[in-house]
Amino acid sequence: MAQVYVGIGSNIDREFSIAKGIGLIEELIAHVRCSPVYQSKALGFNGPDFYNLVGAFETSLTLTVLAEQLRFIEYRCGRPKQAHKCSSRMLDIDLLLYDDVICDTPCVLPRPEICMNAFVLRPLAELAGDKRHPITGVSLQQMWLQLAPNNSSPLTRVDDSFLTQMSDAYDHPTRNYPLPHSGVY
Repeated sequence: MAQVYVGIGSNIDREFSIAKGIGLIEELIAHVRCSPVYQSKALGFNGPDFYNLVGAFETSLTLTVLAEQLRFIEYRCGRPKQAHKCSSRMLDIDLLLYDDVICDTPCVLPRPEICMNAFVLRPLAELAGDKRHPITGVSLQQMWLQLAPNNSSPLTRVDDSFLTQMSDAYDHPTRNYPLPHSGVY
């Protein structure tokens, strides 16, 4: 089983989108252990603030299959197939670490944002502080301690009780829009 860490974020209907995304990941692989949720400014564009967290889980899926399945989950949660990198989104799921794999395809691992974005590194360090970055060999906790004093993008921890209060979010009574892609992935 591979140990996987994913960054999960949203700046459109944040609570609903994140809860639904985690629910769909759990349908795929079982339980997801989640970090606290943090609010941060959009980077690279003007847009609403993001909610971000990191999820950890084990899977027997290959890296390629897992990357494809996570992208399908984003589509099911409203991500346009031609989404621009710096744009608002219902759900963004980024593979951060897959065991200690270092690769460029099907995605870049370890994800470069680990080393530079507080909204990725802080929750990752909270879940796996003793884990060492596959390239630098530095523990994630030590990386956070080095980045935190220089962090120019403040993070605000938010109440994440919505993660346990929402179930089957697409049946949520305030939602009435069709899934952009249907079927079982």
